[in-house]
Amino acid sequence: MEVIPVIDLRGGVVVAARRGDRARYRPLETPLAASADPVAVALGLRSLYPFSTLYVADLDGIEGRGPDLATQHRLAAAWPGELWLDDGTAGSDNADVGLPPTPGGGDTQRTQMRIHPVLGSETLTSLADYESARKAAGATLSLDFRGDTFIGPPGLLDDAALWPGRVIVMTLARVGSGEGPDTQRLAEIVARAGARRVYAAGGVRHVADLHALRAIGVAGALVATSLHDGRLSRRDLEEVMT
Repeated sequence: MEVIPVIDLRGGVVVAARRGDRARYRPLETPLAASADPVAVALGLRSLYPFSTLYVADLDGIEGRGPDLATQHRLAAAWPGELWLDDGTAGSDNADVGLPPTPGGGDTQRTQMRIHPVLGSETLTSLADYESARKAAGATLSLDFRGDTFIGPPGLLDDAALWPGRVIVMTLARVGSGEGPDTQRLAEIVARAGARRVYAAGGVRHVADLHALRAIGVAGALVATSLHDGRLSRRDLEEVMT
């Protein structure tokens, strides 16, 4: 099983996500970093375990204020592996598919190869919007749910043929809740996904949840809170990721 740490950005800092109530998100406090600076938090997560991938949710972009390209670039420069980036722009005609500019030049091609855009269904306005963005970006799809309600274009959830090779099931009400992942919904998506890799997002509390997800065919999990509060230890991560 692949475990991918998540950081949520707003206003240039990492915020603690809880139940998708973004108006109440506050700067993250974590024993893994001395501040909520995004690079400090990212490197703190790497000190816990040598994760190969980091998921970045740029809430300024997702909520329509414009992506924080400067912070995206700082993270891309500091993180040695892949970045999965959702900044709400991959569905727009003028999007740069989540690839931040490189101040002063630099190895732009290498940076671009390591950044993989995520299409969040909540920011897609239509199936045509999704198809255009998917072809341009080769992106991962996040199927976003608030409660039992799917947030996205009608038909995208229903037609698995539209899904790319990697699909995230994002249950916003479970994020930071300590209630556990939505295994019933995940099992339903896995059953429809065929050979696609399905990732759980929201609610993972401890290593037992990761084992339960693997048992129903989930390929990986996006995790934040349980890494910062210590419920998922390095030993736990070594157990499920090796």
